[in-house]
Amino acid sequence: MEFFEIMKAIILGLVEGLTEFAPVSSTGHMIIVDDMWLKSEEFLGKYPANTFKIVIQLGSILAVVVVFWKRFVDLLGLNRLLNKEAVPSKQRLKLTQVIVGLIPAGVFGVLFEDYIDEYLFSTETVLIGLVLGAILMIIADRYAAKDPSAKSVDQITYKQALSVGLIQCFSLWPGFSRSGATISGGVLMGMSHRAAADFTFIMAVPIMAGASFLSLLKNWQYFEVDALPFFIVGFISAFIFALISIKFFLKLIDRIKLTPFAVYRIVLVLIILIFFL
Repeated sequence: MEFFEIMKAIILGLVEGLTEFAPVSSTGHMIIVDDMWLKSEEFLGKYPANTFKIVIQLGSILAVVVVFWKRFVDLLGLNRLLNKEAVPSKQRLKLTQVIVGLIPAGVFGVLFEDYIDEYLFSTETVLIGLVLGAILMIIADRYAAKDPSAKSVDQITYKQALSVGLIQCFSLWPGFSRSGATISGGVLMGMSHRAAADFTFIMAVPIMAGASFLSLLKNWQYFEVDALPFFIVGFISAFIFALISIKFFLKLIDRIKLTPFAVYRIVLVLIILIFFL
């Protein structure tokens, strides 16, 4: 593998890692960066480039597991095995609430996966998603509760979990942003920005892992030994930068809210329309 191909993998991993959990759309940024500049599909040949972009999300998923490992131990009931004291059941997020939040996007994702892969992964559709997602984020900040009913993720209700799950369906449109949709939905349903962000990251692990593994199984026949270093480098790059991004974002979200990210998305769209399209 040539040096330039390694750099492509590092850059795509960086873009994925830094943007996956910020409400700016990692998929959208990767489509824009790759389609307009890197063009990794020319290197990957017969292997679907969109699948590579999904596969390196596994690096970002691993970063979430590292940051929230105590939470996942609690959710999966592994406290006794690891000799960890569990939080009282009435005061902690339950696995069933996470499942309720996952069901809507999971169903829609399975039903429309082929349509999304074939028709929605383009620069033009991403720009639309970036703008629509930004509008939702501004609305969420505008109508956020002054005294949220769920100040932490352990205080959310099943109704809030389901509502966030329904709003997450918008993120199936590339560019809309999973975290942008779910954090906005959580805020509109009475969560604090931090509680909505924590719930978003926790939900992201099973839904992103499921999408990545399904993509791997579907395209397993396209794997080539020569391409493996490209995937491994992208995975490691995404993990490192996602770890940095998550910790930084969680410290900021309650202070800066969503509007600055919405403004960034709109400015990005304008720059692309003016200078590149």
